[in-house]
Amino acid sequence: MTRRCKELLKGFLYWLLVLLVCFLSKVLFRLRVHGRSMIRRGRGYIAVARHRSYWDVLILAAAVGWPNRVHFVARKGLFRKVPLAMPLIHIYSTVIDRDNFRLADYRRLRTAVHRERLVAIFPEGTTRRAVDPKEGAVHFARISGKPLLPINIQPQGPYPPKYPLGFPRVTVSIGEPITVEELEDAAACDPGSDGQGKGSLSDELMARIDAVNHREREEG
Repeated sequence: MTRRCKELLKGFLYWLLVLLVCFLSKVLFRLRVHGRSMIRRGRGYIAVARHRSYWDVLILAAAVGWPNRVHFVARKGLFRKVPLAMPLIHIYSTVIDRDNFRLADYRRLRTAVHRERLVAIFPEGTTRRAVDPKEGAVHFARISGKPLLPINIQPQGPYPPKYPLGFPRVTVSIGEPITVEELEDAAACDPGSDGQGKGSLSDELMARIDAVNHREREEG
């Protein structure tokens, strides 16, 4: 099978999967999406969101829509959590060993960020609470020249869901893209802990994500 045929098959499979995910998101989460127009056709982005549940991956894919194929960054330990999803994780993500990050992991990520149009990174890197965000999303935005696309997943109700019937209503707000330079300017104005303008770029990015809260016409 030629590379082009593989890409066509990969795209068609993604389209089918996202249609299914959109249906499930509507039924289970009553998903509503604001700000999808922020994603310009043909423009590359690094999408960033908080990570509270493994459902975030499916909700984010449904929120940006099937024309915007997302390539995720996944940690190696995910295979133990959701073994049935291993084939799809391999196809639609770049897998890294977060706990033993090496040069090979970095090179795979760098290649994916340059190759894929829309790459999704969860800066916290885990669903555990009270974890400081990592600098990876900002770093790869800088070396690729792609803006960061803040996505705020807003559940109303228990999240992660309480099975079998405790599914929250979820609204997703997609904000205006942010360049690394804009983050640097904002962080420079942040007094930080020492009062000398040394705010963390990742902390500033998470604040931007949390601030996205559209009240526009629903788009999905």
